[in-house]
Amino acid sequence: MRPKYLLSAAAIWLATTLPASAFDTIARSALVLDQASGTVLLAKEADIPIPPASMSKLMTLNMLFEALQDGRVNLDTEFTVSQKASQKGGSKMFVKQGGRVTVENLIRGIIVQSGNDACIVVAENLAGSEADFARIMTARARKLGMNESTFANATGWPDPNHRMSARDLVTLANRLMTQFPEYYGYFAEESFTWADITQKNRNPLLDKGIGADGLKTGHTEEAGYGLVGTARQDDRRVILMISGLNTADERAREAERLMNWAFRQFTQETLLKAGKNVAQAEVWLGAETTVGLEVADDISALIPYSSRDEIKMSVTYEGPIQAPVAKGTELGVLNIEIPGLPSQSYPVYASSDVQYAGLMKRLTVSAQKLQGALR
Repeated sequence: MRPKYLLSAAAIWLATTLPASAFDTIARSALVLDQASGTVLLAKEADIPIPPASMSKLMTLNMLFEALQDGRVNLDTEFTVSQKASQKGGSKMFVKQGGRVTVENLIRGIIVQSGNDACIVVAENLAGSEADFARIMTARARKLGMNESTFANATGWPDPNHRMSARDLVTLANRLMTQFPEYYGYFAEESFTWADITQKNRNPLLDKGIGADGLKTGHTEEAGYGLVGTARQDDRRVILMISGLNTADERAREAERLMNWAFRQFTQETLLKAGKNVAQAEVWLGAETTVGLEVADDISALIPYSSRDEIKMSVTYEGPIQAPVAKGTELGVLNIEIPGLPSQSYPVYASSDVQYAGLMKRLTVSAQKLQGALR
């Protein structure tokens, strides 16, 4: 067995203000995610199932968007309003019993007006009943990896069996953005008028000038005030979920604070360029004694500004490498450690061919090895 070599790559140490773990929130449950890198910047009780209130309407929208995507309905399809839907309390779109509403208007009624009545219309017209719709949503959530989500209704109405975790809500928000971009623009609409009643979008981040363009608020006495929100600045997008705030104003202030922190305290930087040697690996019985190790693609990472001078990079490989070596052969692993964030690993490859050594060199190396063994 050849020994395992640990080679320090050109110790690039780049810096952040505070490690992610040092930042906290007054929310009872929270998760902040950098979308492109998948880096969780902050997590607090993120996997505990909690009452999601109207934030769970995002799952109702997911089911409707899936129906649109696979052609079961289109934006002009009209859904019939039942008595149950028209009489539902709480936030309302104010649909009328016996009326017919297009799918597009129901989407606006759910997103902008948080209409419980609109959610029930969708549930009954897609699944026959709200109870059946809730069961289908729960099964679908499991298939999407949202294992802490259980639905008892389509609205987020308080129920002990209606629960979602912060991580599940952020996962769902990310899915709505990436899988249904053609419908995502509805989340940024600032108001919607139905039945001569104009209601403003409840998302407090939309008018903060921070690049926010979605997604959904929630509030019940049990859940407190919550928000699944997202914003984009330059090439970065951040998604957050907070819940358990005491007032709507507190929710707005905390959501804005967390967004500003996520954008201002972290930066996306290119650490290594594709084709750049990160280390040299020893070659056994090769025409060359070493071969360069390189990464196949540019490697970028989300870095806390305060930790830019503390990034560790190292390469491990099992060697010496037996000649001949073909360019592009995977030979080891590059490990990157960024303080306060999960470590990352990438394969490294031979940057050039190394031919088998000629006879004289092989004899010389063998003789040297024999002399060393006899000492």
